[in-house]
Amino acid sequence: MTDPATRSTEKSRNIGPLAEDTMQIRVTYRDTDQMGYVYYANYLVYFEMARTELLRNLGSTYRECEEKGVFLPVIEASCRYHAPARYDDLIEIRAKVTRWTRAALDFDYECRRTSDRTLLAAGTTRHAFTSKEGRIIRAGDKILPGC
Repeated sequence: MTDPATRSTEKSRNIGPLAEDTMQIRVTYRDTDQMGYVYYANYLVYFEMARTELLRNLGSTYRECEEKGVFLPVIEASCRYHAPARYDDLIEIRAKVTRWTRAALDFDYECRRTSDRTLLAAGTTRHAFTSKEGRIIRAGDKILPGC
């Protein structure tokens, strides 16, 4: 009989690359609130931009995944704010795959001001692999290049 702890580990075994990538963006006026700070929800947009580029650099785009019938909805997101970014700041967003299984994909993120390396925000997202109808599917290996 299989030990439940072993079974759990086997189910969440990483099958994809635990890669990371960094991109830079310049804060635009539209990104800021009345106080001149980047509006808090925009960090989640920055996370999405970095995640999209990371997947592209791994050889698979969101569009290609969807064409294969694999969708990646966010099922959990968190963001902790450390310092404000302001209009015209150049910021760096690092996205890192921390778990890639057949059913889910997890990312960690950091946003830093490039001029002084100040940590602005850090967060995570968890994504399920689903069909177009929203049913969870085991497709983590199907979005890898060459599958």
